[in-house]
Amino acid sequence: MDTILDEAWELSRVVALRPEPFGALAYHFDNRRLIFLKRPELVEVVRGLGAAPDVRTALTRAGVPAGQWAAYARALRGLADADVIRHRETPGEAR
Repeated sequence: MDTILDEAWELSRVVALRPEPFGALAYHFDNRRLIFLKRPELVEVVRGLGAAPDVRTALTRAGVPAGQWAAYARALRGLADADVIRHRETPGEAR
């Protein structure tokens, strides 16, 4: 299983999400990229990342079945590569 599930992430500060019927559009203000989040469930996970101690908790809170976590982990890795989400340090984590 992908280690991203045990990591703390959050929406990048330079990204805005605009709700759409299919999910959301993520606009990155620094690089002007527009990224489509094509599932409302993925949008809920992304929005919940900052309040969750890890991705696993965000997925659980969003009601994503455990059998789909690997697919969501891949999607979140892609969003991280695009700087839509960023790694968040947790209390006690080395700087």
